[in-house]
Amino acid sequence: MAERIRAVAGREVEVVRTGSRGMLWLEPLVEVATPAGRVGYGPVAPEDVDGLVAAGLLDGRGESLGLVEDLAWMRRQQRVTFARVGVVDPRSAADFEAHGGCAGLRAALAKSPAEVVEEVVESGLRGRGGAGFPTGVKWRTVLGAAADVKFVCCNADEGDSGTFADRMLIEGDPFTLIEGMTIAAYAVGAREGYVYVRSEYPDAVVALEAAIALARERGWLGERVLGSDLAFDLHVRVGAGAYICGEETAMLESLEGKRGMVRAKPPIPALAGLFGRPTVVNNVLSLASVPAILADGAAAYAALGTGRSRGTSVFQLGGNVARGGIVETPFGITLGELVNDLGGGTASGRPVRAMQVGGPLGAYVPVSQFDLPMDYEAFAEAGAMLGHGGVVVFDDTVDMAAMARFAFSFCAKESCGKCTPCRVGSVRGVETIDRIRAGVDREKNLVLLDELCELMTDGSLCAMGGLTPMPVRSAVRYFDEDFEGAS
Repeated sequence: MAERIRAVAGREVEVVRTGSRGMLWLEPLVEVATPAGRVGYGPVAPEDVDGLVAAGLLDGRGESLGLVEDLAWMRRQQRVTFARVGVVDPRSAADFEAHGGCAGLRAALAKSPAEVVEEVVESGLRGRGGAGFPTGVKWRTVLGAAADVKFVCCNADEGDSGTFADRMLIEGDPFTLIEGMTIAAYAVGAREGYVYVRSEYPDAVVALEAAIALARERGWLGERVLGSDLAFDLHVRVGAGAYICGEETAMLESLEGKRGMVRAKPPIPALAGLFGRPTVVNNVLSLASVPAILADGAAAYAALGTGRSRGTSVFQLGGNVARGGIVETPFGITLGELVNDLGGGTASGRPVRAMQVGGPLGAYVPVSQFDLPMDYEAFAEAGAMLGHGGVVVFDDTVDMAAMARFAFSFCAKESCGKCTPCRVGSVRGVETIDRIRAGVDREKNLVLLDELCELMTDGSLCAMGGLTPMPVRSAVRYFDEDFEGAS
């Protein structure tokens, strides 16, 4: 929010709390608007303020970082989904509009719903939550479903390790998510939408609820959105700490007031979702990408990226990394460029040994695959997945057998318990790795471990059990020396 204060130099200035630019190692970051652009100072501690002001901070002088947009971290990026994050006041609808907000919604309302759906199809936008399913194809299914009531649901239950993009977007530019969901509602014929936010994100909940209230006041939500015939409203629902609710059907169960447990498919949510009605279920980054597609056209978005991975992706660098934060680039940047060039290697200064990409169910990738392009097909071919774009870095002190054990123990704790391969297999996996690490029948137990992974992959009801073997198998494949067992 913006507030007016009197600085120590006796000058009245406007101070606006924005979202994060994603350069987490430089925060708290102070940006000063000058005729040449925004000049950055960071990280700034409270005790630094008087000295910085005395040295000319209010005019962009003194020991600054220079123009923020010219920093190497920013120049390497092409921000589409995150274009306004860290730039606008997240509590100001006027600021949002001044920076291009609602252009996508107005463009959508000038088309027919079917034309909007095809625009999203042609853009090549794919789900940013894990599987990478084409967003427009999902919308087309909901549009074609015959029903008097339809819903749009946004899954903001961002529980993957090393991921924080959903939170940063909601806290820094919540109106973009609202705009994307409203476009989706118009495209498929929905009148009501829900954002399912994890309970660990209280600030995001507050920011989103405030933005929804402002959007209603501006006529961006309600009975006649922007004076059109579209009637659509949004509600926020807070989760209760269950990782499994990141899976779309478990989230729908939770929204209905039930225990978050995975549903068998078919039917798919696009045909029988929330309360049994056709439902669009996308995550935050997918829906927040839609306004730019409608504002600038499908061709402009599709021109970015590589192969079948079109547009940009928001990558999150975390773990043992020198410069952690948010990076948005077209698909195709290599893993090595992300970790070494942008991330600066490890925070410990030791060599990188492995990276886990795609959350706790993602594969461990060795440094020999630093040249792996960040796109869906390249990762699938390498036996890995992009997931939500989280990249967690480990140095050469990591015990990969312990990390494989963690994958099973995490699954055992977070499984909804509905299917046997996941519920029982994860516990048996912990026991098997413990025997391997203890040096008990190593070869026989490695064979048993592989068979257990195959069973969980093929027999689990959802990705919780089906993907848990991915980090385990990659750890054994690339770091087999860590499974030698006790001497």
